[in-house]
Amino acid sequence: MLYPNLNFTIVFGSLLFFVFSPFNLLLAKYDEPVHAFALHGEPKYRPGFKSFDYVNTNAPKGGVLVVHTPGATFDSLNPFILKGTPASGLFRLHQNDTLPAIAPVISESLLISSLDEPFTMYGLIAETLFVPEDKSYVRFSIRKEARFQDGAKITPEDVIFSFETLIEKGDPLYRAYFADVDRALKTQEQEVTFYFKTSGNAELPLILGEMPILSRSYWKDKEIKNSGLTPPLGSGPYRIKRFEPGRFIEYERIKDYWGSGLPVNIGRHNFDLIRFDYYRDQTVAFEAFISGEYDLRYENSARNWSVGYEGDKLRSGQILKRNFRDQTPACMQAFVYNTRREIFSNKKVRKALAYAFDFSWTNRTIFYNQYQRTRSYFQNSELSAVGLPSDRELDLLEPFRDQLPKDIFKMVYDPPRVDKDNSLRSNLIYSLSLLENSGWSQTPKGLINKDGEIFEFEILLRSPSFERIVGPFIKNLQRLGVNARMRTVDSSQLINRIQAFDFDMIVFSWGQSLSPGNEQ
Repeated sequence: MLYPNLNFTIVFGSLLFFVFSPFNLLLAKYDEPVHAFALHGEPKYRPGFKSFDYVNTNAPKGGVLVVHTPGATFDSLNPFILKGTPASGLFRLHQNDTLPAIAPVISESLLISSLDEPFTMYGLIAETLFVPEDKSYVRFSIRKEARFQDGAKITPEDVIFSFETLIEKGDPLYRAYFADVDRALKTQEQEVTFYFKTSGNAELPLILGEMPILSRSYWKDKEIKNSGLTPPLGSGPYRIKRFEPGRFIEYERIKDYWGSGLPVNIGRHNFDLIRFDYYRDQTVAFEAFISGEYDLRYENSARNWSVGYEGDKLRSGQILKRNFRDQTPACMQAFVYNTRREIFSNKKVRKALAYAFDFSWTNRTIFYNQYQRTRSYFQNSELSAVGLPSDRELDLLEPFRDQLPKDIFKMVYDPPRVDKDNSLRSNLIYSLSLLENSGWSQTPKGLINKDGEIFEFEILLRSPSFERIVGPFIKNLQRLGVNARMRTVDSSQLINRIQAFDFDMIVFSWGQSLSPGNEQ
């Protein structure tokens, strides 16, 4: 989703769990301006609703929240471009580095998603929207009270400027997401209409609703292509207070924020100050949490979760350890090939390397059996593929039978496994046969092809914590004659190398939603 143009192939999937909630697949139809738009069915919250159900409307305002963020540093306060490493907490088209409930919003969008529906958005800067039955355009009515943080009114001109600037000069992600928009026009005093190149795209109005709205006046004498450390002008409830690259960034709550009384904001944006502390080393970050240096932590280490939180602080209640049921599809985490590399161009070769990863041993030895193997991008949701194609699925697949792998129609996908029926040795023997059939031969120097080239590649990592997972995988590859090695770099270098396609293999994660669409 973050890098839609990368040409990747997955070796293995691992982890996560959780449950799903069913939803109505019928698309809603509207014939008048509405307060909300749902991709599936009808909005849960009707006109005149007071607040979202999941918030505490009596939550007190005040206090300081300190969280940690992985990485060495940041060098940009401009999150709208590809250049640079933006600070944590800044607006992203898809927030993925903070809890959405506590993200210190600076730049707001026309609409805002609720967190207890698959994909439904409610008016934020926009008071209402209108989508015709043929989904050929969307019309947003801008709230008269909507303001930027300098007090200037948000106008249709600002919305049009934001759209045109982001697709021309912003992160390529915006250009890809808004590719089906033909033009944007001011159609009334407080109204802007986006016309689409094609009709029938029910997701596009919501995607446009996610677009950050920039101040045309603020940016008129500035170049948005430039990254830098000048705090941006936004329209949200927070602004940057202090920062020190490599150490921290702080966001302070704006007491007279224009949207504080909106139903979508009641019970939210409660902390007076939110601070992100940077930690290059995750072991240090964990010890800092145990010592009370920050307040809230996502735990993604099975070892830490199983044995790391024992002690007086847990028993006394100074540290609260809680499980929460995530009702979205499990994240797909995988070793990822850059198939621009010639050695990975052959599908059989990619499959062969997958058989060298022993998930069962890794889960048992390193992860305390806390992880589950994923078999789908939508694992643990009703969108996940289960068994052989059903009759309805076959109706969709049949027109493309000649273009699809034959196994789809006759075999249930199962990742390579090591269990009572399959030993690692048998997997490696099968892997070697695939490599030999692909033109690679074992020699004292390792695997060599007909041109005398040695099979070697690098696995690029962002955290030392992955080294204990990748190390055994590399040893198994060496038994095949594959010369694999690993290198750990900081977050900034990893991002830059991914953006330049300068890598062989990485560990990467893809999150999915209950409303798959443009990102596919």
